[in-house]
Amino acid sequence: MKLVSTLALAAVMTIASTNPALADNHQDAEADTTMADDGVPGPDEDPYIWLEEARSERALAWVENENERTLAALENDPRFETLKAEALAIYDSEDRIPFVSFRPDGLYNFWQDKQNPKGLLRRTTLESYQTEEPEWETVLDVDALAAKEGREWVYKGSTCLPPALTKCMIALSDGGEDATILREFDTSTKSFVEDGFVLEEKSQGGVQWVDADTLMVGRDFGSNTLTDSEYPFTTRIWKRGTDIADAPEIYRGKPSDVWAGASLLRDNTGTIHARMAMRGTSFHEAQHFVQKDGEWVKLDIPLKASPYGIVDDHLLYTTDVDWEADGQTFPADSLVAVDLEAWKADPNGAAKTLVWAPGERQTKRGGAVTGNALFVQLLDNVIGKVLQFNHVDGEWVSEEVELPDNATVGIAASSAETDQIMFTVTDFLNPTTLYYADGGTAPRPIKNSPAYFDPAGMDAEQHEATSADGTKIPYFIVKPKGMAMDGETPVLMSGYGGFQIPRLPAYLGSTGKLWLENGGAYVLANLRGGGEFGPGWHQTAIRENKQRTWDDFIAVGQDLVDRGFTSPDHLGIQGGSQGGLLVGTAFTQRPDLFGAAIVQIPLFDMLRYHLIGRGASWIGEYGDPRIPEQRAWIEQYSPYQKIEVGVEYPTPFLWASTADDRTHPAHARKGAARLKELDQPYYYFEDMTGGHSGGVDNEQRAKLQALQYVYLMQQLMGDAF
Repeated sequence: MKLVSTLALAAVMTIASTNPALADNHQDAEADTTMADDGVPGPDEDPYIWLEEARSERALAWVENENERTLAALENDPRFETLKAEALAIYDSEDRIPFVSFRPDGLYNFWQDKQNPKGLLRRTTLESYQTEEPEWETVLDVDALAAKEGREWVYKGSTCLPPALTKCMIALSDGGEDATILREFDTSTKSFVEDGFVLEEKSQGGVQWVDADTLMVGRDFGSNTLTDSEYPFTTRIWKRGTDIADAPEIYRGKPSDVWAGASLLRDNTGTIHARMAMRGTSFHEAQHFVQKDGEWVKLDIPLKASPYGIVDDHLLYTTDVDWEADGQTFPADSLVAVDLEAWKADPNGAAKTLVWAPGERQTKRGGAVTGNALFVQLLDNVIGKVLQFNHVDGEWVSEEVELPDNATVGIAASSAETDQIMFTVTDFLNPTTLYYADGGTAPRPIKNSPAYFDPAGMDAEQHEATSADGTKIPYFIVKPKGMAMDGETPVLMSGYGGFQIPRLPAYLGSTGKLWLENGGAYVLANLRGGGEFGPGWHQTAIRENKQRTWDDFIAVGQDLVDRGFTSPDHLGIQGGSQGGLLVGTAFTQRPDLFGAAIVQIPLFDMLRYHLIGRGASWIGEYGDPRIPEQRAWIEQYSPYQKIEVGVEYPTPFLWASTADDRTHPAHARKGAARLKELDQPYYYFEDMTGGHSGGVDNEQRAKLQALQYVYLMQQLMGDAF
């Protein structure tokens, strides 16, 4: 799917992933000898700083010992092999939907299965795709490439020159890190280009094509080119046949930025209308610029607003705050338009008009531009909708796309040349259905995911819990067949609550097979700090108010107990990245409320998080522990410091990835080490590959799933540690 936002394009130029979950900066632990003047703990206060060295011999020896202990306890459980086989059958399923992207030379899909664990980039025709067994043509075999070069390549996508999209820069990661190398690839010849563009030094950042012989590049170029958060803040123009070291710099942000870089403003035909730039002054705020007459002109828009894309000869903006302009106020989360030619002539003087504003409990999620329209995904009280927008007779008009009600709806793919578009429709108990439309008819289903578990007798309900400050927090519970309201049902509760990311109902797949079919219930909490109800829902639970997210999660857990769905001995919690921090705060603040806690690729030591990985980039979400006032917010909940002598905690399962260059494995490692120091029971496992986004093969994914569900069954279904 083509993302509409030019802010997203700028971010792609400067970071490998816009997922706000986070990255790995190998911190020199030896540089710290005592608590710094800024109050950040050093080795005198923290004996486990050495675990912040991701691949030191000492740290990896510690990991090996922990892995051996955990695998001996969990893999030897008689349920492990069955659970792993069931998960692997789902991941390797040949009849799952092969999601595609539209390109002029076909529909492209990246596919992993038992025979191709690292994956195939392949293509087919629209006609063939709509059959039960499409005929696929392999474009790139990542397994063959990895075997030939002796590397653990993980395919991280491609950036291609529009409109033909045959000249591409392929991104590859060794072992799953976010940092990638980039190589020029020709999809028409299905081969890497001899003497083509190549960036073999791994780095965060990316490229955009200017033309067939020119790239715009934002990477690590050496000294004074990375921010304090270890992201690029410069952009260069690289001509074919020249050395990247000689490429002229066209834009430079500041080292204090989270990230910065230039990008191209293109319409859906590939025509370039402007050079843009952005400086991420915090994770949630940015300054935007347009190049005019050789100068960078700052756009007069809020720090929480950004260009959204070009539709019907208009440039659209999106804003996360109320925006006063031209004598009117555009509400937070609205879309605002300016005439494109007027904007190019006078970027800050073009008249602004409202395209769309959210209703109560509505928020937009993202969109796509086809040949003639804009499609925007909405959440309406956590229920999905899609609106189609067009500019007709001087006015913006919209209509709702005809898709099933009471489901999670998404845009799966769209064509820039035509009005072809695909949508997904799903919920907890019903497999995903893929719909197709060509602009002339209503969407029709063309593919269905297989059912991976039997939903007979299962039911999904929505309830509300009351948080500590009285706010009502919605959550979903999916009940197994025959669930009794006696407090004995094992419940797995999940949440996120950060970075304006919503957690939505989606087909449970492996969770349904491995957990629901075995008598467990599943709960999804919609916490403040997330994006389920728009920017305000997020902004009310950041920085000095981040405790609200943790309160919301605890309130949902307490509500489950109070309603008789479960009891503390049978209530488990699970979350990854920011969600791992969520789980860490929950089991350290209310150890009496939970019987199990899965802490995945987490943040955990929040007094040093700005020094670990890309932590400095998330100060906009959590605050800066170097500033006394803000450190006071953070130290009230930082799980690592909250593990205390004399408290009986539920036995947690912490796991991480050595290759995670977002949150970094140090957080989970240090949490486990602290628990061990206090003779608290725990499990720890570290995957040596995969990275933060889990770019491992299906065999390893199945193993991780089985380990977690064996752990949950041991903790919540009566088996001793």
